[in-house]
Amino acid sequence: MTTSEQKSGTIFHGWWIVLVAGIGLSVHHAPIMTFTSGVFLKSLSQEFSWSRTQISLALTLASLGITLAAPFVGWLVDRFGARRVILPATLAFGSGVLSLYFLSAHLWHFYAISLFMGVVGSGTGPVSYSKVISQWFDQKRGLALGLTMVGSSAGIFVMPSLAQALISGVGWRSAYVVLGLLALGITLPVVGLFLKETPQMMGMWPDGEARATAPAAKKPGQEPGLSSREARHTATFWLLVSAAFLVSTSFVGCLIHLVPLLTDRGVSAQSAALATSVGAGGALLARAGTGYLLDRFFAPYLAVYFFCASALGIILLWSGVVGGLAFVAVVLVGLGQGAELDILPYAISRYFGLRAFGEIYGSTFAAVTLGAAIGPLVMGISFDATGSYSLALISFAVATFTAAGLMTRLGPYRVWEPVAEAAEAAAISEDSPITISIQNDVPGITR
Repeated sequence: MTTSEQKSGTIFHGWWIVLVAGIGLSVHHAPIMTFTSGVFLKSLSQEFSWSRTQISLALTLASLGITLAAPFVGWLVDRFGARRVILPATLAFGSGVLSLYFLSAHLWHFYAISLFMGVVGSGTGPVSYSKVISQWFDQKRGLALGLTMVGSSAGIFVMPSLAQALISGVGWRSAYVVLGLLALGITLPVVGLFLKETPQMMGMWPDGEARATAPAAKKPGQEPGLSSREARHTATFWLLVSAAFLVSTSFVGCLIHLVPLLTDRGVSAQSAALATSVGAGGALLARAGTGYLLDRFFAPYLAVYFFCASALGIILLWSGVVGGLAFVAVVLVGLGQGAELDILPYAISRYFGLRAFGEIYGSTFAAVTLGAAIGPLVMGISFDATGSYSLALISFAVATFTAAGLMTRLGPYRVWEPVAEAAEAAAISEDSPITISIQNDVPGITR
């Protein structure tokens, strides 16, 4: 608790913003569509006689839609604010989910809806909410981002089992209707009424800190940091992008095909769906824990530990485990993905600042969703070609270990602070974002 919070005895309003963002993320594209797709896979295959590869391609197209849209979504958030992106995107996404009730036997129909939901669903995801949270918190940014992403993990934990229960009770078409109504009925009122973009909008400072002067709301683009173009010219950016891609490919590929993988080994459909939820539970634990640890330890080192745990889980799945060991395996796999989606926005804010956070994170998140597009397709191709997921699983284990190695190559953080005095001394225009950048203990003023 900050000094001002201790004196007033009140909860800093930023924590309510964390709750609002977490609720929004609990029903965005990933919990509603991505992580229920494995539950719907056999129902769609039986209804339309589609192969697993054909069905997996729909998720690939949705993920490609998110990949293409994410940098643009980040650009919009930087310039117009998160609320103006999240609300219309949610309306379009929820309508797309509802339309699956009318899904026909034509594959192009399924693919078109999936691609559309990926494009608009990008605006409902972590890119939009992470910019808001990063503006509300500085010293406790890791914990705040982690708790926000717990909302996404909670949704991923609940939705596969809920979807399986709905399919068993009312059929797969009506199950999609319920999921669409959840997306619309939860996000629109909660975000529309309670999400505030910055603490300055409410006369506050980040972390609830007390300052000598009244806070002034910054214009978009006035926060300290690098531009998106400048960030893309650094090795740090590409190391983060590569690691994000490899971990996402492995985790999403495993989790999407976890239900058919386990049912092929004789596990019941309900137990297999529960295993998917348990994997999401591992991600949930990692997100809460990683957020706390990020404010205390160096993010790349944490990434190495969590990514190696995920690789171990993938190796266990490759070995053919069932029963209790299968649940242990999916928890370990979930740890890596949970940590990744905490570490990425935190690392971006520390290495590149907040000036173009949305656009930079959008570009990095595009690597996450590209991996999500490729992973399930790799699993489907592996099964259709060999009758087994073994080749894909061992490749994913190697990829995750590689991601851990890449994270060891990141350098120290930069520290971004406004420097009004330096700006006045240099007679620099007020419209230029001025920051002090400290890396390798060498300070300097950056325009």
